[in-house]
Parts: sequence; structure tokens; C-alpha cells
Amino acid sequence: MSEGKDLDPKTAAAALDQHLRTETFPLGIRVIPKGEALPEKVRRPLRDLGVKVGICQGIAMARRYGWTIGMGGEDVCCPIAQVAFGFEPEIPFYSEGNLAAGMYVETCAQGALSEREVPKLSASESGVVVVAPLGRCNFAPQTLLIYGNSAQILRVTAASLWKSGGAVTSTTSARADCADIVIRTARTGRQQVILPCLGDRIFGQTQDHEMAFAIPWSGVTGLLEGLEGTHRGGVRYPIPNYLRYTPQFPPTYQKLQELWDKESQG
Repeated sequence: MSEGKDLDPKTAAAALDQHLRTETFPLGIRVIPKGEALPEKVRRPLRDLGVKVGICQGIAMARRYGWTIGMGGEDVCCPIAQVAFGFEPEIPFYSEGNLAAGMYVETCAQGALSEREVPKLSASESGVVVVAPLGRCNFAPQTLLIYGNSAQILRVTAASLWKSGGAVTSTTSARADCADIVIRTARTGRQQVILPCLGDRIFGQTQDHEMAFAIPWSGVTGLLEGLEGTHRGGVRYPIPNYLRYTPQFPPTYQKLQELWDKESQG
């Protein structure tokens, strides 16, 4: 994919808005390493809002309110996210599958397999997860995240393949989409179609019609070129309807037309 390190987030936001018209803001995401300064005007959930949150909630605040949200270990209360983002250790009770058993899978043995599939940051990789609307992003993103309806996600998925062809392969377990968005996208270096998980729907209040798409920032220049290219090719949003056809009407309508035809032939 094309290198995107010099791409201005505001330029990308304008192009995405032109082609996608999403209901909520596309987002830039970056994990700021421990000890590094955070961007200006970052809201911390515990310090500034008096609450602990899930990563999905912070993402929802950014895309719906237009806030820049920073989430470190002290801000996050979701146990799966605490482990995935390296805020808490993966102790046996977690890795044995107890959180998944009886809810997502039948037994702890199956739950352990599910937990192994969740991508994770080590404690040394952990930091503050910063999420901001792309048009207001005052830091260099590592990941672009877009929520939209299925047609909008289809549109951006097609654009992401403009330079490469082939298909997008994504992984979901119906859990921990925050880890898929931030960690799996960075680890694979590939775009992901994200099926919002149960927690995202309950706590992030993601709606039934919404899906998501994540791509490393290094791929965004190519993505924007793909939006232009596929637009020229006829892949657009809103999806155009094919309207050049003669409709079929009820029998009485057809009878009236026949009478008119006979009269005109007179």
C-alpha cells in the first residue's frame, strides 16, 4: 500500500466525507507509548468525565461527540480490553476461558481458544489509546477507523482494493472488536472489515445498521486514490438505482392502457 505518513488527516477527512457521507466522524487512532506527551485537548474519561469506560465507549464518544479521547489503564474498566491492551496481566482465570464460557461458548476449554484469538499488546507495548475525529486530528494516526452502513463499508472496501485487487480477509469472534480495530489492523498491516461486537453494541451503542472498516494509516493514500478510481468506474455512494426500465402494473391498469390504445387506433 502507498505510504501515508505525509498525508494530512484533514485532507483525508474531506475526501472521505465527499465519497462516503458517513453518519459519524471517521477517526484517527494512535497508541501513545508510556511517558510520551499526549496531544492537546485530550479528554481522559476518569480525570475529565468521572467515569471508567470500555475502549468501544471512547471510540463512540470520538465519532459521535467529536471529542479527542485518551484511554490508559486507569480509564478502562472492560476486562477483555484491559488484557488486550496490556493494562492488566493475563492471569490463569482469564486465559482458562472463564469470561467466554457459558456466554459465547459452551465450556472453558472452548473459551480458552477464544481468548487466544484476541490480539494483545504486551505490557511494554501498552500506552494510551488516543482516538480523534479525523478532521480534528492533531497527531499522526496509526489507524483509520470508519463506521458506516453496509453500503458505505462496501464502498470503502472496494476502494481499498483498487491498487491491489484480490479480497479483504477479516477475522471476528463476535467479541473484542476494539482489539481487532487497533491491534490486529496494526499487526497484520492490512485493512479489516469489522463486525461490531456485542460490547460495542451495548456499551458503545453501535446501531444494528452499522459496520466498521479499519486500515493502517500507511494505506490511506492508496485508499483515497481508490475512492477516486472506483468513483470513475461507477462504484459510488449513495448506490445508484437502475431506473431505465418499463414497470409492470396491475391488470386493471393494463386494461385501461389497452382501451386507450384501441381508442387511439380508432
